[in-house]
Amino acid sequence: MRHLVLAALVTLGLTTQSHAYEIEEQQIFGAGAKEISVLSTTDLAAISQVMQAFADARPDLRIRYDQAASIEVFRAIHDEAVPYDLVMSSAMDLQMKLANDGFAASIMPKLGNLPAWARWRDQLFGVALEPVVTLASRRGLGDLPVPHTRRDLIAMMREHPDALNGRIATYDPQQSGVGYFLISQDSRESEGFWRLAEVMGRLNTRLFCCSVEMIDELRAGRITIAYNVVASYASRFTPGDPDLVQLALEDYTFAIVRSALVPSNANDPQGATDLLSFLLSDVAQRQIASDAGVALMPGLGPEPSAHLRPIRLDTGLLVYGDQLRRAGLLAEWNAAMVQP
Repeated sequence: MRHLVLAALVTLGLTTQSHAYEIEEQQIFGAGAKEISVLSTTDLAAISQVMQAFADARPDLRIRYDQAASIEVFRAIHDEAVPYDLVMSSAMDLQMKLANDGFAASIMPKLGNLPAWARWRDQLFGVALEPVVTLASRRGLGDLPVPHTRRDLIAMMREHPDALNGRIATYDPQQSGVGYFLISQDSRESEGFWRLAEVMGRLNTRLFCCSVEMIDELRAGRITIAYNVVASYASRFTPGDPDLVQLALEDYTFAIVRSALVPSNANDPQGATDLLSFLLSDVAQRQIASDAGVALMPGLGPEPSAHLRPIRLDTGLLVYGDQLRRAGLLAEWNAAMVQP
């Protein structure tokens, strides 16, 4: 259960402030005297083995891992200046804003074979490459065809509104940093995205904060299709659930770079750099590949192709961070979702 991180978090040395950020889960790895604090959007279930492996290799350290939503991660660093040592998030635009606005330290981790497009200067580094997929329930679809492109998806929703009304899900871009980032990228990539959004709105699409909630609703039989699900979460369930079908849409499938930075006010920047070097190592990348199939290093994870398009870590990510652009994009989204 989420709990409010206020002045009660005396271990962080915080005083009561007008703002607060929320963490969802916390876990300690290792028992060393020196603590490295990590704030991350990655679910503990997906990264615990990697964190434990680092703790085992460094008995002098312990890792305090705080899991939070992407907007909360940004708020903690940008607004609250909480001195975490390492910050990881799948919201590429928010991570880039932190780095570009001076909240990231310059560091020199061991990079291995990290692709150039998965790094920005010496401040922001990719650790995983995560396709964004569509999930569907075979039971929910029944005799309906499995869509392979967004055009297929639009056609299916238009032709079968009764079967799909209230049974489509996607991110809430006002609640989720990743959700906002994905609609900004969809709208840049394809003019047809707004047709898709309008059809989804007519079918009373349900909006969620995160991929895990969409997957839970899908597995419970309460929705039929989840659009824009981060593949690392989907891959935890699809192999063992014959009802779920994971679709990398053939017109294009984005792959987001889950990135890490060391805040400029980190208490232990060297310890954080050591942890980041480990995350980029062959050992850790192979574990990430085994656990979630989203290793970033070439040959271990998803391979870029004509259909699978990694989003580069660069300042182009900041375009839709402008408040006027953001307000305009959300207004257009809300108009599509709420129709007379």
